[in-house]
Amino acid sequence: MKKSKAKIPAATIIRLSVYQRYLKKLLARGVKVVSSQDLANQANVNPAQLRKDLSYFGRFGVRGVGYCVSTLLQSISAILGVMKERNVILVGAGPITKALLRHPGFAQQGYHFEAVFDIDEKNIGKPFEKDMEVLPLSKLPEVVKEKEVELAVIAVPSEQSQEVGNQLVKAGIKGILSFSPNRIKVPKNVSIQYVDFTILLDSLTYNILQSRKEGETEEKEEKGMQKLKWGSEHSWPVVQSNSNGYNVGYSSYKN
Repeated sequence: MKKSKAKIPAATIIRLSVYQRYLKKLLARGVKVVSSQDLANQANVNPAQLRKDLSYFGRFGVRGVGYCVSTLLQSISAILGVMKERNVILVGAGPITKALLRHPGFAQQGYHFEAVFDIDEKNIGKPFEKDMEVLPLSKLPEVVKEKEVELAVIAVPSEQSQEVGNQLVKAGIKGILSFSPNRIKVPKNVSIQYVDFTILLDSLTYNILQSRKEGETEEKEEKGMQKLKWGSEHSWPVVQSNSNGYNVGYSSYKN
């Protein structure tokens, strides 16, 4: 019986993109070999996580030596499908779209914004960023075919997101990045990601709360250590640090 292929966690794909970014920087600096420890440190993960992420796609690197920067970069780029540059269209002639067009990072990663569309008739035909003119959605099929576009970004009001999504799918778009909090129904062969700032802020707030709780726990433990007196066996108090905080024990040395 053929063994089923392991499902790749979404977080792993995100981390691959981070690894790729740092590998590009290393290559630009002329670095030829990087250890898992160094690459993991730059990506803010532990080496075991880095190795696990890469293991989903094969064997990379040499034990005790590290990874060839150019080879690993090429492999990750192939895995992510970013070996070639890709054209992207934007829907929604608003502040988010303007900010995206002004950001240089997309072009550096090989993503090129080719056109801006809007569903609001009053915006159609108006000049936009980078000498672009706002186009009507009726032009979607034409532009998608001419520019060979597979990716689109949606930045429209929530109530318009499903209609826009429908037209993008009909035009042949295969990947959608949506800034609308509304979940859009798309066919299984279309991939969609959401950028919801409220959810991201909720996550940050949760992390802050957990950090405070952990800090309060550590503070209580530290106060408890300060109160340690000679034990009944007159043993020296010993404090050992580990990744989870402080463990308090007693040495075997006695008076």
